[in-house]
Amino acid sequence: MQQMIDGDDAGDKAERGRVFELAAELFGILATPMRLRILSALCDREKSVTELLSEIDTTQPNLSQHLNLLYRSGVLAKRKEGTQVIYRVQSEQAVMLCRSVCTQIAIEMEDGGGSIPNGQRLTPRPSL
Repeated sequence: MQQMIDGDDAGDKAERGRVFELAAELFGILATPMRLRILSALCDREKSVTELLSEIDTTQPNLSQHLNLLYRSGVLAKRKEGTQVIYRVQSEQAVMLCRSVCTQIAIEMEDGGGSIPNGQRLTPRPSL
């Protein structure tokens, strides 16, 4: 990956641009706490919508909307079992990204006594 990012020829630049586009797309898909909760709930095993509702505090329509977006984007896969829809993680990249970021934030919160110090938060810089 680093070699691709550091490349200098036009092909490398085009490929690097595509990598960043795909990464931004994945970040956008995972940009809500609800979708991160869903992904976390599905990390260990597949679950039905009913099982997910018992773990995640939301309404069925809201959960279904987020599940549908995650499914359409390829992050999740689904199958029918009778009248139940069962979801599972399809994109290990999304899981790895989620785990990495959430683990790092949890460590920083633990080290900082429960919250991330203001100097370490991702906040907009004042415009000049």
